[in-house]
Formats: sequence, C-alpha cells, structure tokens
Amino acid sequence: MTVPLDQLKAELLDLALEAAHRAGVLLSESRPDDLGVAATKSSPIDVVTEMDVAAEKLITGFLSRHRPGDTFLAEEGSLGGDRQAPGENSGVRWVIDPIDGTVNYLYGLPAWTVSIAAQYEGETVVGVVAAPSRGETFRAVRGSGAFLNGGSIHCRPSPPLDEALIGTGFNYVHERRVAQAEVARRLIPQVRDIRRSGSCALDLCDVGAGRLDGFYERGLHAWDYAAGDLIAREAGARTGGRPGEPPNPDLTLAASPDVFDALQPILEELGAWHD
Repeated sequence: MTVPLDQLKAELLDLALEAAHRAGVLLSESRPDDLGVAATKSSPIDVVTEMDVAAEKLITGFLSRHRPGDTFLAEEGSLGGDRQAPGENSGVRWVIDPIDGTVNYLYGLPAWTVSIAAQYEGETVVGVVAAPSRGETFRAVRGSGAFLNGGSIHCRPSPPLDEALIGTGFNYVHERRVAQAEVARRLIPQVRDIRRSGSCALDLCDVGAGRLDGFYERGLHAWDYAAGDLIAREAGARTGGRPGEPPNPDLTLAASPDVFDALQPILEELGAWHD
C-alpha cells in the first residue's frame, strides 16, 4: 500500500531528527584531540577522521533498520559512494554528511554539523542540520517552512548588495583555492563583508535564519548542500547555481531574494564557477 506523501515526509523527518541527534551525541562525546585522521580526500589537508566514518555508520545503520528499501548517498561511503540498503527500492534516497566542517571538528571549533536530507523520487523533501556545539537543530519539510529548535525561521529582508553580509567557503585543492580567493578579493569591495565558517550546511541554514544575507561556494557536493538548501528555501531564501541552474558542484548560491538577484550575475561575471 502506498503511504500518503505527507505521512511519508513526517516519518522521514522523525527519522532524520533522531539519526542526527544520535550522531551528534556520539560526536560530542569524542574529544577532538583524541581523533585519528583515517584518510584524505581531494588533498592532504582535506581529511576524513575516524569519527566521520563512525558517525556515518551510525546514521546509515539506524536508517537502514527502519527503512530497508532506501538508498544512500553518503560522503564517507567509499569517499562519496551511492549505495542501496538491502531490500526493494522505495524511491527514497538519504543524502548524508556525517560531519560537515570536519576540520573545525578536528580543531575543536564549534562550526560543524550533521547534515541529513531525504529525497523522494529525486526531490528533496526533508532536511535536518544539527549543530551540537551551538545547541541548534535546523529542520525543514518541503512546503511546510523552516525551523530552528522550536521556532520558525525566515531569511533577512534584502539589503542593498553593498550592505549585505555574504558567506563563502574555499576548496582544499590548491588551484581552486587560489581562484576562489581571487573571486573573494574582487567581490569584497561590493558587499558589506565576507564570512567563512567552514561548514556549508551551517552557512545555508544561517542564510535561512537571517544571520547571513547570502552564501556562495564552488566545488560542493550534494551531501554538502542538500539539507541546507531546502532549509534556506523554506525560510524564504532563493537558491540556485549559475543562471538557470539549481545548486550544483559548479556553484551553490543562497540569498534573500533581492540579494540573490544582485549577487548571481556578479558571481557569473567574476567566474566564481570556474577554476
């Protein structure tokens, strides 16, 4: 029997919240100075810790027990593998970043999150981003608004671009970092200021909560932005990539509507999508 979509979304939200909570407890109880670096990804400074792997196993194991027909796209699974749990395909895919902001976590900085999104038939319908060190959990269900802990959130009314606070991030591959730094150098005279937290998921949620007017970054993957993108959109922000495109590895952009309209063509002109 087919479950009504609203009932399915409620179930997926409950599971995402519980999985993120359990992973957050596991990660919060581990001391950063006790962690071992298990592997590297794109470069020697782009690390995977033992706790990335442990948290991902906890999340996928918990979800698989409750929904054995779902598939997973998880960052640390074969360093980005897409795999299916045993059982019949349900049409649901979980997109998981067990620690978004691993370097922050490794150094004991608070800007790290557990990011879990649920997609149904290719569309993101649930997003949960837990930031245990900040005592915050962001959540959204498509069509139902966005929330931080117990209260609803909304993006900030759009200021002029030269009064906008913009978040960004930098890749771990040297050549791309150099290109991104040049884009930031040319952009910063046109905005209020630029911030770099080290967690894309948290930056997207902070756009939704009105703590940033916008955010952009090149080189992100679905596990980085899937949950935060939904939360930002449900909070009233606009999201996308290059003109006419959704968020993608070339460019991920989120901002209050008028800031989005002003910022996207500037990023296009500056080549923010190009190494």
